[in-house]
This record gives sequence, C-alpha cells and structure tokens, in this order.
Amino acid sequence: MNNKEKGDLGEAIASKYLEDKGINIIELNYRIKTGEIDIISSLDDEIIFVEVKARTNIRYGYPAEAVNYKKIKKILNTANYYILQNNLHNKKIRFDVIEIYLNEKKINHIENAF
Repeated sequence: MNNKEKGDLGEAIASKYLEDKGINIIELNYRIKTGEIDIISSLDDEIIFVEVKARTNIRYGYPAEAVNYKKIKKILNTANYYILQNNLHNKKIRFDVIEIYLNEKKINHIENAF
C-alpha cells in the first residue's frame, strides 16, 4: 500500500469514526492553493478541522508527530480562508488530529491538538 492509499484509507476510517460519534462531516479534502484540510466537520455550534495521519507502524515516529509547525501553519491559514469564505466568524472552532494505526486497527483522537 502506497502513502496515498494509506492516507485515503485513514481518512475513510476517521470519517466513519467521527460520524459514529455523532459528528457531522461537512467536507472532505478541502483544498486551496496554499493548503488542505482532511476533514471539516461540526458538532453542535462548533466547527472542527481535522488532520488525519495514518501509519502502518511507528518506525518513523507516532502519526501526530508529523503535524509539525509548518503543517500547523498551513492548516491554520487554510482554515482561516474557509472561515472567511463561509462567513463562520461567530462559530467556535477547534483543531483535532486523528491518528490511525492501520495494522493495529486502532484510532487515537486528539481533540484541541493545537
């Protein structure tokens, strides 16, 4: 399985996980020229921007460790654009990371990750 396939599978697993928790999926793979957000979702009056990281092993570190300063900056810029584009100024927002351990069939949901 290549990295794109791992990512796609991880995002599908994360989407189902969120839906099972009663979280509404608004958009998948929201892209603009300067960045991407894997999942945009909502719960009650809160918008949740989710970064999904899927791994088959932790040889190169835990999935969330890949969400570094540079990645966070891109996600924040992309989220700001989405908020402006959709006039969501009065909504609460949060940024989550979902780690998917593919071989272990395990999910770690980090709420308010940054």
